Amino acid sequence: MKTAKEITVIGLFVALLIGGQFVFSGISGIEIVTVLIISFCFYFGVFRGVIVATAFSLLRCFIFGFFPNVIVLYLIFYNLVAIIFGLLGKAFNKSVNLKKLIIIVLLAICLTVFFTALDLLLMMLFYSFSIKAILAYFIAGLPTLITQVICVIVSVSCLTIPLLKVYKSIKIN
Repeated sequence: MKTAKEITVIGLFVALLIGGQFVFSGISGIEIVTVLIISFCFYFGVFRGVIVATAFSLLRCFIFGFFPNVIVLYLIFYNLVAIIFGLLGKAFNKSVNLKKLIIIVLLAICLTVFFTALDLLLMMLFYSFSIKAILAYFIAGLPTLITQVICVIVSVSCLTIPLLKVYKSIKIN
């Protein structure tokens, strides 16, 4: 990291992610973290995105608890998001038009579904759940997944471009 400003931006963004997750934690399936981290990584790149994703994945435990499967889930998932959208931002030259926004939204939807699949896999591995138990867990969580997908469609569609404009005003290099 090159400057104190860069460290400050990353620290504040991690705090924003944790605060955003906390604010919406009482409403099943509604969240703001996805659009925030996608847009951050898209604009600021893989390196900064991975730092933010890792710090968020670990520091959120102080509020939500230290559950090994959740720590692994968040470390894998959000670092994957950082890599994918950091590279996408580089490929798209940090600019978004309608076609690019559709690609971003579709990727966000796929990753939201992947998050649930990864959660199921980790539950099986960590807790030795049977296939029948995992199926019951999936069915019970289906309404939340549907809500999350709808939330991601709306939030990523509506907030990505305004967030990128805000990030553009932050000069850290």
